[in-house]
Amino acid sequence: MSKQDNTVNYDDLQDMVASNDAGGRNPSGLTKKTIIVVAILWSLFQLYYTSPLPFWLQEVVRNWGWDLNVVIDDTKARSIHLAFALFLAYLSFPAFSTSPKHRVPYQDWLFAVLGAFLGAYYIFFYDGLVTRFGAPNTQDIIAGCLGLLILLEACRRSLGLPLVIIAGVFLLYNYFGQYLPTSWIISHRSGSLSQIINQQWITTEGVFGVALGVSTKYVFLFVLFGALLDKAGAGNYFIKTAFAYLGHFSGGPGKAAVVSSGLTGLVSGSSIANVVTTGTFTIPMMKRVGLNAEKAGAIEVASSVNGQIMPPVMGAAAFLMIEYVNMPYSELITHAFLPALISYIALVYIVHLEAQKLGLNGLERVEPASPFLATLLKAVTSILVVIVLAMAVYYGLGWIKDVIPNSAFLIVAIALTLAYIGLIRRVARFPDLEMDDPNSKVVKLPYRKPTVNAGLHYLLPVVVLMWCLMVEQMSPGLSAFWGTVALSFILITQRPLLSLFRKDSGHKASLFKQGVKDLVDGLESGARNMIGIGIATATAGIIVGVVSLTGFGVQLSGIIEMLSMGNILIMLILVAIFSLILGMGLPTTANYIVVSSLMALVIVEIGKQNGLIVPLIAVHLFVFYFGIMADVTPPVGLASFAAAAISGGSPIKTGVQAFYYSLRTVILPFLFIFNTDLLLIDVGWAKGLLVFVTATIGILVFTAATMNFFFTKNKWWETLALILAAFTLFRPGFFMEEISPTSYHVEPTQLVQEIEKSKVGENMMLKVRGLDPYGSEIEFYSELVVPEGATGEERIEALGLMLLDTGEQIEINGKSSPKILIDNVEIDSPAAKAGLNWDQTILDVSFSQDAIAKEWMFIPALLLIWVIAWNQRRRVKKQ
Repeated sequence: MSKQDNTVNYDDLQDMVASNDAGGRNPSGLTKKTIIVVAILWSLFQLYYTSPLPFWLQEVVRNWGWDLNVVIDDTKARSIHLAFALFLAYLSFPAFSTSPKHRVPYQDWLFAVLGAFLGAYYIFFYDGLVTRFGAPNTQDIIAGCLGLLILLEACRRSLGLPLVIIAGVFLLYNYFGQYLPTSWIISHRSGSLSQIINQQWITTEGVFGVALGVSTKYVFLFVLFGALLDKAGAGNYFIKTAFAYLGHFSGGPGKAAVVSSGLTGLVSGSSIANVVTTGTFTIPMMKRVGLNAEKAGAIEVASSVNGQIMPPVMGAAAFLMIEYVNMPYSELITHAFLPALISYIALVYIVHLEAQKLGLNGLERVEPASPFLATLLKAVTSILVVIVLAMAVYYGLGWIKDVIPNSAFLIVAIALTLAYIGLIRRVARFPDLEMDDPNSKVVKLPYRKPTVNAGLHYLLPVVVLMWCLMVEQMSPGLSAFWGTVALSFILITQRPLLSLFRKDSGHKASLFKQGVKDLVDGLESGARNMIGIGIATATAGIIVGVVSLTGFGVQLSGIIEMLSMGNILIMLILVAIFSLILGMGLPTTANYIVVSSLMALVIVEIGKQNGLIVPLIAVHLFVFYFGIMADVTPPVGLASFAAAAISGGSPIKTGVQAFYYSLRTVILPFLFIFNTDLLLIDVGWAKGLLVFVTATIGILVFTAATMNFFFTKNKWWETLALILAAFTLFRPGFFMEEISPTSYHVEPTQLVQEIEKSKVGENMMLKVRGLDPYGSEIEFYSELVVPEGATGEERIEALGLMLLDTGEQIEINGKSSPKILIDNVEIDSPAAKAGLNWDQTILDVSFSQDAIAKEWMFIPALLLIWVIAWNQRRRVKKQ
């Protein structure tokens, strides 16, 4: 392929990213200036709304005696957010592929203004809407109908037809479902036009619901943070650093692609943009060392898409998750960290195995390799320095906040400024990293020391972000705000300071102006990257509103239960397939909203019916993991198409190969549903370390099995043995439960006596039969913790239970037993929170008992792996 052809392809890729993320139009003149100004105003509004500034200003306003409210409440902020998104969507995204790209037709201006007005309808008519809440008038109904149509058209332009079709089907079901026969499982009685518009456009249960609220409150600032980080040059820094350290290994460009794509996930919220940003350089280099076009593209796709599951920034869906699950973001990061980390480790191992199978080498190093001990010593020293600095900052900052709390903010700001100046001074000793030409061949790797030192100051805003999230426990939005403030300061000042420390003769004012221009460009880019997310969350809110109004989720639960025959594994497979089918047409965020709204509680309920108490966070992460496959799954995976355009390979074959490489991502959600240790739920640091080591070995062994290569090509029985060993490492309790059960069963009549003997804090499980909220008979399991109490009766009372021996006999497991009834359950008691209710029949009782630790199963699994490794290495020596 000629250089000219490469240039055309690169331009086409940029067009793909632009049309997918920020709109395909590129108008000129006043229209272009309008789009830029509105986008910047949107970013400034979001910064104002998320920052502490409104509350500080409110105090000032009150002190001056002015009757003015400068704090914007959440509902009004959502309305303004949607108004900006709709206005920019109609100006940025053409209606059809044949529509003009360099000007905005008059009808699009009309739709943009109308969309902005309807999006901000809550602002203009706030007082009236509050007084007629629940009873919209004719004007409200007309505005709501027009608003839904305008929103759906904006969604079609920015995201395509699939989400529009799904939302439209749900709206039609909402209206016509009331006319279905009552015998039909999906019939309902909540379909009047007034009810629909009130739910979707007037209240915060539909379009202006949780999803749009998360987009407004959290997601925008993180997307803006990424855009500014990219403008600062961090993306190029991450890519070059990864290549400098990994490019010389076997299959080095592929390993560097994995790491750089994971790091670029901090910069880019789009998997497609991630593929283009890193893949333009990594894919040609992977091909150059011997990987074919499809494998090179697939490695880039798998690593770019997985950037969305890597903490601390996990994409828009993660912020929705903390609202749905109701947990702090820091806790979510803790639960999501281990699966994401071992998934990336496995992807690096996939590249290594492909290189070993093909006998590939890395790129040429330009500096001699350091002795192993010296390298190890440097790594250990660096880690210790970071730990000491972190502890000094943590305890020093805590001391400052205790002693002089009123000056703590100023002191921290000064300390950060001094740290930044110190980093910039060091960076100035090394040359700037140049942006590589994607059309030029890379024949050698960059030097490590100057490369890693050339962008150390880019890490400071990331550290600020993580510190605010994890240590200060601030909200994600406020954490991103402070990270963005630090990053904005760096953008404006880095060029003048570098020039000052290098004693360049350049004019500092022009460098300062260039920094301001980069900041303004970043504000524009961040807002334009948010158009699709804002529209997607608002449109997905339609589906959530319909589910809430009609009770469709409960009806769907019955359908899924019928299809899965009550088996949780079959049900999880159905949910996974459902997510993958939706993933062919929906972006990750919309896919997650739809599937979690429909399926999350279904999984929890069917789990309870199977005796598996599934934490809600595990269910949402399950849905999230399959949602990220949206950009991989053939035949519509856009990331695969972008990678194929760079590699020159087949898009479908690239997508299939990427899905094959992503099997480790597919298998992990099933594993952490059944073994929540992988999510570090109720796991101490010592056990957490053991889980990390064994899970890492397990995922590497599973990868070796699926790649049919360990130290050499696997024999069929070695592949099966490796899968067995990996399964044992991930689910040791599956086998140990057969050897040494962790619980014992007693008759319901023995409940009071057994609970008296049990230790306080131990788990007990009740299997009960009763009616669900809709009158259908169900059987399910309920987990309780043995409370304190001198007698069994006192402990039963502490649980909030009152039991009744009816004197009747019922058949349980083929034999006749006394019927023990739950006669009463106290409101807000442990029993009530566990789902127990009056008139439920207790069918079975089980208590925890001392058993052999399941971790002992790790020993035979590791021995089996060692035997296979020894056998394969023996075969390699004979070859």
